[in-house]
Amino acid sequence: MTIAPGRAIAPEHQIAPGTRLVIIRHGEAVSNAEDLVAGHLGCTGLTQRGRRQVKALAERLEQTGELASATALYSSVLRRAVETAEILRPSLGEVTYEAQCMLCERHPGEADGLSWAECDKRYGRRLPGDDPERPLSPGGETWIEFLDRVEEGLYSVVDAHPGELVVIAGHGGVVDASLIRFLGLPANGGLARFFPDNASMTEWAFTGARWWLVRFNDAAHLDPQGRGDQGLRITAPLWVSQETPGVTALV
Repeated sequence: MTIAPGRAIAPEHQIAPGTRLVIIRHGEAVSNAEDLVAGHLGCTGLTQRGRRQVKALAERLEQTGELASATALYSSVLRRAVETAEILRPSLGEVTYEAQCMLCERHPGEADGLSWAECDKRYGRRLPGDDPERPLSPGGETWIEFLDRVEEGLYSVVDAHPGELVVIAGHGGVVDASLIRFLGLPANGGLARFFPDNASMTEWAFTGARWWLVRFNDAAHLDPQGRGDQGLRITAPLWVSQETPGVTALV
C-alpha cells in the first residue's frame, strides 16, 4: 500500500523513474542488548536473537519473492550490518554486494565502546534533532553531519542502479535519515520520533519527480501468527513514547 509522497528531488540528482530502495535495519546487536555505544570500535555483531530475526526475514523473502528483482545489496561496514547482509544475501538471488561507511550509523567519537550510562555521565545525551550541531561526544558527528552523510550515501547507491531495486542492510538511523531527508521533514526531524524494528523493511520508490514511501517498519515476519509469542520483536525503549522536559534520553 502506498503511504505518502516525498519532496521533489534537487536538480543535481538524476534518478531513474522506477528505482526502488529497501532499507533493512540490522538484527538485534550485542550493543543493543548490553546498552553500549557501538561505532567502529564498539560493534561486536549480532546476538543470537538478532540472527534469528534476520533469518526470519530471509525465510519470508524466499517464500514470497517480494525482493526477487533486487540487483544489488549494500551494507554499512559495521559488523552488525555486515552480518545481517551475510544472512540475507542467499535469499536475494544473484546480487552484487558492497559495504560502505557512508551507510553507517552515526559516528559517536570518543564515546565509542562505552556504556550508554557512562556516555551520559561524561557527555550528556540528546534526542536526534535536539541540539543538532552538537556531536555525540568529541570527535563524533553532529546530527546534521550524520544526515548529510547518509543522504549522500543513499543517493550514491541509487545513482549507480537506475531503475533497479537496491537493498541496504543498515541501521535505524539510516532509516530515520531517509525519512527526514526524502520527506523533507522540518527541524532536522526533531519534531518526530521513529523506531524501526530490528530486521524490518522500509521501502522507497522513485516516481520520476519525488520519492514515494511504500512501506515503513514492515516486520510481520517477527510475529507471523500475531500471537506475540515468537520472542523476536523487541519492545521499543521508553524514550520513544515518553519525554520529560529537562531529562536526556537515549539516541
